[in-house]
Amino acid sequence: MPRRFLQRYMPKPDTLRRQRSLRFMAPLIADPGLWLLTRRSVANAFSVGIFCAMLPIPFQMVVAAFGARVSRCNLALSVGLVWITNPLTMPVIFYFNYRIGTFLLGTPVREAPSRISTRWIAEQMHDIMPPLIAGSLLTAVVLAIVANIGIRLIWRWHVSHNWKRRRLKRRRRRACIESEFDD
Repeated sequence: MPRRFLQRYMPKPDTLRRQRSLRFMAPLIADPGLWLLTRRSVANAFSVGIFCAMLPIPFQMVVAAFGARVSRCNLALSVGLVWITNPLTMPVIFYFNYRIGTFLLGTPVREAPSRISTRWIAEQMHDIMPPLIAGSLLTAVVLAIVANIGIRLIWRWHVSHNWKRRRLKRRRRRACIESEFDD
């Protein structure tokens, strides 16, 4: 992953520390180890962020922040990746997780009525939650592992690609210099 590309879009720790709403997290934000962009910290941040995004819980960003603290990965990436499940994508993702959970637990799929209401959801919550939680946990673990391995492979490919490109530039420059001396 290009470090400069990530740094361009990441917020600055000083800017976050000055915001009143985040003062309670000042010790967490002040830790410079949580702002590093290394292969390990970025890959682990993707794991933490995607894992928390797949969980059907409130305050996913807070959980991701504390997960970043525990795993010593990049705080901004782990918190930002939670927004994979935003109000537009959340119903689709959680329905997919629910379907996986019903498959795992062997329970029948609850069909939604033509008009969904909060009352219907409250009445069905007892039957919906176990498959939703099971499917969400399985999806979260699988996606976190795949993201971690994928980011590490992409980072490694990017570094080796840059090394090859530099080596080619040096060879061309050396050949150009040698051709000038031959003339």
